Amino acid sequence: MRISARADYAVRAALQLAAAQDAGPLKAEAIAEGQGISHKFLEGILGDMRKGGLVQSQRGGNGGYWLARPAESISVADVIRCVEGPLVSVRGERPPDLSYTGPAESLLTLWIALRAGVREVLGVSLAEVAAARLPDGIVALADDPEAWTNP
Repeated sequence: MRISARADYAVRAALQLAAAQDAGPLKAEAIAEGQGISHKFLEGILGDMRKGGLVQSQRGGNGGYWLARPAESISVADVIRCVEGPLVSVRGERPPDLSYTGPAESLLTLWIALRAGVREVLGVSLAEVAAARLPDGIVALADDPEAWTNP
């Protein structure tokens, strides 16, 4: 699986907003500076996240961006879907829309399992990531030394 720079930046911006959820709106410039992201690129991402209903914004001196829902109710997967579309696709199609025959027939089950696994891992909430309270199962996956090596 490949996480694009756009998806990475969107998640990082969302985490910055989650960490400041009780402090009021954050200016795009502050988010960009805090995460080392190009301000211009971030503005486009925040626009997509606003259209997708994940963030709200207000113009003016007291304006900025804030999460549209509590950080506990927004997953990393929600953010990635908002800026990139489906988490797992095959040839641009969603796995349930595919069919295979012969020796490739069970490949559909593999793609569905992959999608389920990605959903489980990326289903972690922004609040959990921002507070460094990842679920034990996620921590256990990352604690496996094999997870840190490239085959």
